[in-house]
Amino acid sequence: MTKQTPEQIARKFGIPREELFRLEREQRKLAKHLSIKDAIDFSLVDSVAGIDNSFFKNRIVSAVVVMNPELEIIEQAFHEDKTTFPYIPGFRAYRELPAMVHAINNLETKPDVIFVKGHGIAHPRLGIASHLSLATNIPTVGIADELIVGEIQGENIILDGKIVGKVWQSKKGSRPLLISPGNMITPDTALELVKRFTREPHKLPEPLHAAGKFAKKLRKELFPQQ
Repeated sequence: MTKQTPEQIARKFGIPREELFRLEREQRKLAKHLSIKDAIDFSLVDSVAGIDNSFFKNRIVSAVVVMNPELEIIEQAFHEDKTTFPYIPGFRAYRELPAMVHAINNLETKPDVIFVKGHGIAHPRLGIASHLSLATNIPTVGIADELIVGEIQGENIILDGKIVGKVWQSKKGSRPLLISPGNMITPDTALELVKRFTREPHKLPEPLHAAGKFAKKLRKELFPQQ
């Protein structure tokens, strides 16, 4: 992946360079509040959520699905809104986070942990999974299929000499999942949870797979003109 300079990103997306620098500083400041420790005994979780987003032009639909340990849907909720920030690699949260937080706040059930499509601490500053956890005070696990920073050594994702995630091939013939803690969970526990809640023939954990289906269904219903 070719790294672009702030000046190149600013020109490409029409964002003032000073604003990008401000957001980078904000991400680094927020990252200092992350705790990569298990906040609870995750073997005893009662509810696990997945959240995914779908887009139509300048609209975003954020969909969240909550399941119990038996993978039965407990609850689902969503939020639809206008996007006010462009898609810029490394800054996804500034486009998607507001709708995601609203969707989670629409739930009656507060999940014990949330699977997020995107990175946690396997990010140069603050991944969207980490940002979401700080905004909701709920542990998160980031799940992606492309590496942004660091390197893969065996089953580990290494960044600055530290293990920031795990690699696991959940489905034969598919690209491995890159699993990184968002906040309030360790890399090992994040991997255990992903394995526990993934079922064939799906590549992603069931709550995240269900959230993706829900988001696409909502997009079709809300924007039939697409």
